[in-house]
Amino acid sequence: MPSERGYSMANRSMAAARTRERILQMTVALATEKLTVEIVLADVAARAGVTVQTILRHFGSKDGLFGEAVEFATAEVVTERDAPVGDVCAAVRVIADHYEARGDWVIALLGQEASDERIRAVTSGGKHLHRSWVEQVFAPQIAAAADADGAADLLTVATDVYTWKLLRRDRQLDRERTEQRIRSLVDAIIATSRERSEKRN
Repeated sequence: MPSERGYSMANRSMAAARTRERILQMTVALATEKLTVEIVLADVAARAGVTVQTILRHFGSKDGLFGEAVEFATAEVVTERDAPVGDVCAAVRVIADHYEARGDWVIALLGQEASDERIRAVTSGGKHLHRSWVEQVFAPQIAAAADADGAADLLTVATDVYTWKLLRRDRQLDRERTEQRIRSLVDAIIATSRERSEKRN
């Protein structure tokens, strides 16, 4: 049977994992509220209910913490954007939900990429992730297009965070109409690509 010492070690390990995750969650949360250059370890420690020394013990440095926070946030984003391949309605709904939750934060990050190399690495990864998402969820529609690469480009634009911002923030449309507009763009791109493919054949 497991010893009392074994139980104690397992409990400590679980507690450490929970603390680590809470620190990462609070780091990401702070990054939605202020510029990353303004975040100090004391802010994270206060938000997570730990000491700065605890953060350093887990991550080694501020750069180490931010590096793992990026990986943590990226994994969350991938999960949030999961959509059935080929299901246009579901894909647009998922991306609209994702932007409702994180769109303003992403726009804020994009505004920092020219002056912060660390943020530029994050936004570059996000752009690659979005293009990969488009190529995956719209794979059947892209494959049926006369110009697959062109269709992927246009679908990337139609579902981009800047398109969401233009409609949701600049035009001040509500959540439902924003999704409808994005869906209309996506449908038009797919229909036009299909028609051109049929004419070519």
